[in-house]
Amino acid sequence: MTYQGPQRARFRKRKLQTGILKFPQQPQLVNTRDMSRRHLSIQGRFSYHHQVVSQYVAPRDMIVYLPPDYDKYPNKHYPVIYMHDGNNLFDPATGFMGREWRLDETLEQLFRTQSLPHCIVVGIYNTGDRLDEYTWHRHHHFGHPCGGKGPAYARFLVEEVMPFIEVNYRVRTEPEFTAMMGSSLGAIISFYIARAYPERFQKVAMMSPTVYWANHQILKDVSSFPQGLKLWVDIGTEEGRDPDTEETVESTQAFVHALETRGYQQPIDLGFYIEYLVGHDEHAWANRVERPLRYLLGS
Repeated sequence: MTYQGPQRARFRKRKLQTGILKFPQQPQLVNTRDMSRRHLSIQGRFSYHHQVVSQYVAPRDMIVYLPPDYDKYPNKHYPVIYMHDGNNLFDPATGFMGREWRLDETLEQLFRTQSLPHCIVVGIYNTGDRLDEYTWHRHHHFGHPCGGKGPAYARFLVEEVMPFIEVNYRVRTEPEFTAMMGSSLGAIISFYIARAYPERFQKVAMMSPTVYWANHQILKDVSSFPQGLKLWVDIGTEEGRDPDTEETVESTQAFVHALETRGYQQPIDLGFYIEYLVGHDEHAWANRVERPLRYLLGS
């Protein structure tokens, strides 16, 4: 089949879906839909909160991961990580295209090796409004105006989700023990929520950030980003080729440079990692999520 005109352009600009590929191995694409590569069970203890009602956004589910020693020490309070796209974190049954981050496996492996303190993870599911809620500015996305509901989503997280979690779970409430993490659009909404509420979050991980959104507006908004936080940024070399419509290494490097101009220093309070020959999907993020976890929460 031959693609012509705009249809051909859209086909050519699709992000690559790849698995983890590193030099010096011979490059090979990994079929992440292969059932033998899927994580078919979840590990650990979870609490589910279905259709959480909000005055700011549409109802959605939440999943809360509790560390192995949660019941053993009833007086202990834990660092907490708030994560977007919660449906993609633990369970292939709810993950995008059946792929998920295998975050439970990674956490428990890090706990066993004492590479990470025990912590609680709050996964906030996305909805059909994801593109609007995970963006702070309006944008013409492939010719269609959209986005800009990020402030409402931020109020949902800070004013509704966090107080609920702090009442019902033993989490540390100090900002130095409160982290936020997201990928793609989830990465840029993490940036903007931290910018709006720096008194609540001190640690932020931005994996594969969508820097191009709203004509790279985030590069300008770094100038008003608070100092004194600890940040993680990463990107894969095969995520995209068009800096105006895709996540690219070059645009992410520009974002990191803007943060450095703002005063952040590698590796003191800014971690930056480029991974070779990986695309833009849950499989890629699953294979490197231990890096931001260790950087932000490790000793």
